[in-house]
Amino acid sequence: MATAPSSDFSSPLSVVVLAAGKGTRMHSRHSKVLQKLAGRPLLFHVLETAAALHPEQVIAITGHEAAQVQGRVQEAAPTLLPAMPVHFALQEPQNGTGHAVQQAVPLLPDEHTVLVLFGDVPLVQADTLRQVLHACHNQCLSLLTIHLDDPFGYGRIVRDGQGQVEAIVEQKDASEAQRQIREINSGIMAMPARLLKPWLQRLDNHNAQGELYLTDLIALARADGVAVQAHCLNASEEWQVAGINTPTQLAALERQYQHLQAQRLMQAGVRLADPARFDLRSAPQAAQAGQLQCGKDVEIDVGCIFSGTVELADGVRIGAYCHISNARIGADSVIHPYSHIDGEKAGVTVGEDALIGPFARLRPGAQLGNAVHIGNFVEVKNSQMADGSKANHLAYLGDASVGERVNYGAGSITANYDGANKHRTVIEADAHIGSNCVLVAPVTIGAGGTVGAGSTVSRDTAPQSLTVTRAKAISVAHWQRPAKKP
Repeated sequence: MATAPSSDFSSPLSVVVLAAGKGTRMHSRHSKVLQKLAGRPLLFHVLETAAALHPEQVIAITGHEAAQVQGRVQEAAPTLLPAMPVHFALQEPQNGTGHAVQQAVPLLPDEHTVLVLFGDVPLVQADTLRQVLHACHNQCLSLLTIHLDDPFGYGRIVRDGQGQVEAIVEQKDASEAQRQIREINSGIMAMPARLLKPWLQRLDNHNAQGELYLTDLIALARADGVAVQAHCLNASEEWQVAGINTPTQLAALERQYQHLQAQRLMQAGVRLADPARFDLRSAPQAAQAGQLQCGKDVEIDVGCIFSGTVELADGVRIGAYCHISNARIGADSVIHPYSHIDGEKAGVTVGEDALIGPFARLRPGAQLGNAVHIGNFVEVKNSQMADGSKANHLAYLGDASVGERVNYGAGSITANYDGANKHRTVIEADAHIGSNCVLVAPVTIGAGGTVGAGSTVSRDTAPQSLTVTRAKAISVAHWQRPAKKP
């Protein structure tokens, strides 16, 4: 195992993430650490923050649904923890936080600093953890604490007459006087591995829970004459140490996360109609967080959801209740309300001065040029539309290449699938496709050509030609509809 000092600290760093809990109060089939915040598992948020510290290794302590948790982490590791060893240790049965960290001992070199994080505390910031690690300096025990107006349920930080941390007392074990203390333990702590290992051996379960508490390390450190340092957050930063035990807590932290994203965007100049009705999420099944990059004078109305990687150039306006994922929107384009743009892996590109929607759907591979119009209930998939082309109503363009200034009529479709294979439709520049047409691929509509309304075209058409395919109209005089039998 590599032991060279990490780039952030004077000694190598091992990060131990506790991810063994069942999360009974989530009432879910899945492990608590795999519950999603901003579209991705809680544990992924923690691992991404850990990676920002450049540790030598990350050790995940698993327990409930261990195989599922380990599998998800291994899938995401190349993205979340690039070129970084990830190890797993099984805690079975789960007998407290101290017992959990004991499982990591065989993987911890003596010269490392150990940082303990929790897989259900997703929003702690890397800069905060750096403060904890610098306070430790591979010499003492340091921990992250916070003052809360309502500390109920948390372990209290007990200090001596000189203000030094003396012990952590859990809520169930605290005296009435200790329960009045408002400084609480976050659970996050750092210490030298060479000191941690013997302390873990000395833990006992003489407490109300009958478990091995990691918090008992503080009293052991003081007994050994080792300094205990506390980096204390103020109450306004409670979200950094908030853990998830119930769906209600998960929903509250989701809104806190989205509030932080909204504030960041508005500080950069984005106009959000209502920051409380804005969501930025990871793309489905993606390991990395959602990213929204905005130019100047971008306006976003209420209820919009962005996922994956989205770029909005200068002057883009997004109408209410749009969902945009993995897409690039060009300058001064307008996405009208209730439009759905999902690039998935192929991406979606919209040029400048385009008008999209309302109620439009752009699917993977849609590449639209400048001043393109896509109207209500129009779907575009794996197709290119050149500058100035329009499909304004109730139409489908799949596997198509559309030239400049094409008008694509209401109710028209490209019939791209023959039941086994996809085929491509080419509509050359300045063509006009009438309403309610079917273009049976593979087919090319020549430049400047016109396809009359209601036509089904299965052969290439010549440039500048009119193509009409209709059955002869028949009118039967005095015809009566069938009547229902009495």
